[in-house]
Amino acid sequence: MASPDEVRGAIVKAFVVLKDESVREAVRRDPNRHDEVVKTLQEYVKRVTAPYKYPRAIEFVEELPKTVSGKIRRVELRQKEWAKVKRTAPEQS
Repeated sequence: MASPDEVRGAIVKAFVVLKDESVREAVRRDPNRHDEVVKTLQEYVKRVTAPYKYPRAIEFVEELPKTVSGKIRRVELRQKEWAKVKRTAPEQS
């Protein structure tokens, strides 16, 4: 999904739910392991799609918001992402 970026305007961002409990804990506790998993995922996406499509940002989440029918609520993820920008943007005077 698109995430706001100061330089590019918007970048590709992925929200990832890690299934493996040991990996999830390692990523949570160890910044080096976090970076390693992010890089591995980015390299994988570059191999299976066009390299420019890889996610420049990856956020690990416990679960994705879903509708009652089980579809991912992308609009909710998008709203939360753009709300972060509004909270961190400097006040205009």
